[in-house]
Amino acid sequence: MSFWSQTFTIMRKDLRAELRSKEAINASFSFALVILLLFSFAFEPSAEATREISGGLLWIAFAFAGALILNRSFARELPNDCLHALIAAPLPASALFLGKALANLVLLMAVESVFFPVFGIFYNVRWTQQFWPLLMVVALGTWGFTVVGTMFSALTVNIRLREVMLPLLVYPTMIPCLMAAMELSSHLIGGEPLNSEVMVNMKFLIGFDVIFTSLSLMLVEIVLVG
Repeated sequence: MSFWSQTFTIMRKDLRAELRSKEAINASFSFALVILLLFSFAFEPSAEATREISGGLLWIAFAFAGALILNRSFARELPNDCLHALIAAPLPASALFLGKALANLVLLMAVESVFFPVFGIFYNVRWTQQFWPLLMVVALGTWGFTVVGTMFSALTVNIRLREVMLPLLVYPTMIPCLMAAMELSSHLIGGEPLNSEVMVNMKFLIGFDVIFTSLSLMLVEIVLVG
């Protein structure tokens, strides 16, 4: 099998496993919904200030809820020594990692696609004014979060307190990416088009994704095999 065939096989396996149980995706959506609901009580939905910080509200919800999905990425392989079987299988560790990262990306984007209508209702925000640029920002930011989170999920899979350790490792690493995504999202949700001022953040997001994807693919075998 080619590298991409192996990658998509792992991706399909993870998606089927999650769609059967729906543990992580249901928990992630419920948690994000609670966060948005609590913030809606803290901020006046019609206030201009709420629109200005809308990107921050969204990405905080994405980051907290996404950790629940990412934490299950390698942990679901622990029963019956499935993780050891995958590592021993004749496929590159990079294909295993990339397949899991792509499956996590699909799950996170599915949850985020439900967030936006709920967000628009709770905060009275017309987030569709710059829909395609906003979708690109969300995809870039989510991929960066997914790559970093999937790598740390592999790193912490054998730690007893992995549910605590994963966010402690992921969130500090993601601060630059999240700051750029928050600023771009707030700008686009406010109806402003992309301009040279905010394109710096867009270039930063692309660079972050390229660098961390490359590093993860190079280092994942050391993380999994040692």
